[in-house]
Amino acid sequence: MNISSIRQVHRSGTTPMSVVAMSRRNSDLRDITHTRSDGPTEAASAETRPVDETDETWETCMSQLRRHRFTATFDAGEVSALCLRPADAWSLLVFGHGAGAGAEHPFMAGCAERLARRGVATFRYQFPYMEQGRKAPNPPRVLVGTVRAAVQEAATLAPDLPLLAGGKSMGGRMTSTAAAAEPLRGVLGLAFFGFPLHAAERPSAGRGAHLANVGLPMLFLQGTRDKLADLELLGPLVEGLDFSPTLHVVDGADHGFHMLKRSGRTDEEVLDELCDVFVSWAEPLTGTTR
Repeated sequence: MNISSIRQVHRSGTTPMSVVAMSRRNSDLRDITHTRSDGPTEAASAETRPVDETDETWETCMSQLRRHRFTATFDAGEVSALCLRPADAWSLLVFGHGAGAGAEHPFMAGCAERLARRGVATFRYQFPYMEQGRKAPNPPRVLVGTVRAAVQEAATLAPDLPLLAGGKSMGGRMTSTAAAAEPLRGVLGLAFFGFPLHAAERPSAGRGAHLANVGLPMLFLQGTRDKLADLELLGPLVEGLDFSPTLHVVDGADHGFHMLKRSGRTDEEVLDELCDVFVSWAEPLTGTTR
């Protein structure tokens, strides 16, 4: 498979954080870099029982998980969010969930926990339909409005932290849809934990057309077994984007970043990899040196 990007493409192998540069069509590898691993961590889990948070800032939140509420849109009403800010936070990710599972899904919680260990605060928020216990997502107008409200709320809660935004599957696509229509104030880049380019078994690049209008650096984290993103379609799409997009491919991962037993890797190892790649991508965007 020939996967290209305008700046850099990373591909993980069977060894955790083993990164192989995928060649461009013209074999020009000048801009390709490698992702580092911080290795195993002994840090205790940051994911704890949520505590109701009514303060206007996260000054006292630190590494405790806090539950927060904000207005998604005028007609959809309030939704909840989970706020996790480590003591050494250097950035904040506004993190939307996928279509079939909410902000407390193990994938979302696992990412938030690992990012906290790496100094990244997270603001995991619910879309209205999920908050109300319904299965069908809200109309795009409401989903996009919720993204905007979440970004604004997160910026108010942590005005000292550089902002990044994105999400798992639908949460990421709604974030990019919002950014393509109108800039998300203060957001420095978008990260997609499995961009849903098309429906399963119906390959098409149509859902990615709006990405050309985002106007921000973007990180695409994708698995080779992802049935919602044919890499033969996503690769060229990413290649044509401005602002140095990055595509990181995890060999053997599906849309939920689950691994087959025969791969020799665990889902937990892949989550660590995703968060390491996110940190390596985010640090230069936020001007962070650690």
